[in-house]
Amino acid sequence: MPNPESDPGDREDFPALAKLWGKRYVQSLLSYSHALSNRDRDRFSEVSSLEGRAQTVAKLLKSLNFASAQAWSKTESLLTAEVQRHGINPHYIDPWQIARDSHRLFEKVLEVYHQGKAPQSLATVIGPECGRVRKSVSTADPRILGFMSMQIHYTGQKLLEPLSDAERILIEDYFKVLDDHLYMPLQRAYEVAADHPEHSAPLAAVQALLPQSSRIAQEVCQQVIQDVGNYQSFSGSLSSPTVQVSSIRDVEMFQIYLCVCTLENSIAAFQEELFPLCMMLYPPLKVEWWLVRSLVELLEQAMNRCLELHQVKLFQPYLDSMQQLFTIEVLGH
Repeated sequence: MPNPESDPGDREDFPALAKLWGKRYVQSLLSYSHALSNRDRDRFSEVSSLEGRAQTVAKLLKSLNFASAQAWSKTESLLTAEVQRHGINPHYIDPWQIARDSHRLFEKVLEVYHQGKAPQSLATVIGPECGRVRKSVSTADPRILGFMSMQIHYTGQKLLEPLSDAERILIEDYFKVLDDHLYMPLQRAYEVAADHPEHSAPLAAVQALLPQSSRIAQEVCQQVIQDVGNYQSFSGSLSSPTVQVSSIRDVEMFQIYLCVCTLENSIAAFQEELFPLCMMLYPPLKVEWWLVRSLVELLEQAMNRCLELHQVKLFQPYLDSMQQLFTIEVLGH
């Protein structure tokens, strides 16, 4: 039985897929630290010390309630009309529960940051809790996930605003771990992967895709920017840094849903969760369906370049299903 005091990132019983995904969060920090001047490195070391982290955490805890309130105001203003348009039962949306879950999750993130543990360690700590929150808020209607994930995303953005550059660089990957696990069905992927035998072909394909998922998403988004970089979404042009981050995350999300479908041998995750969420979230964010179709087509092309043919064949039925869901015949435009 594992020691409950041990680092969850070192637990042998934790699904290998979670560890594989967690490794991706160290790259931006390594790149940043290598580029620092000696003077900046001293400042960075000061902020990254346990004392410096404690000061950052104290500052963020003090502003968490206000950031959460601002995030809910933005989330509500974006999605209220969609609740009526899609006929979502408003009783399923509990702002107080969403605020409580959000607050608790950010407290866990800040606790791990305060302890000086790496972001990939947080991925194994926060995953099960995020999985429980996703199940809880989506039981009545999967579209309620949109409210929860948006609340987490905008709260994180608000918390980052007053931080120094060094503080922001240090903590933003921790916030991204949380953002990813609320936005994507990562815990669902971990759990179903853990049930596969060691030499499972679908599991091997997923393990091949995950380490490349960020690079694939970046390639896809760069191609879209080259093609239609002046396109204006709710948050700005596709070439703006903020929109690029969200676009990359969306393409990563599509890949995680592909992984879940491949591991489950079912398109249920697409039909019951991804598609209804996209139908609710994309119109108010001013993301048009032809753009989504373009992203999916480019994703397939990128996967064909990065994976072996036998691996792509395992994903192909679900890539086809994803493309069919976003066709003009289904959406009407």
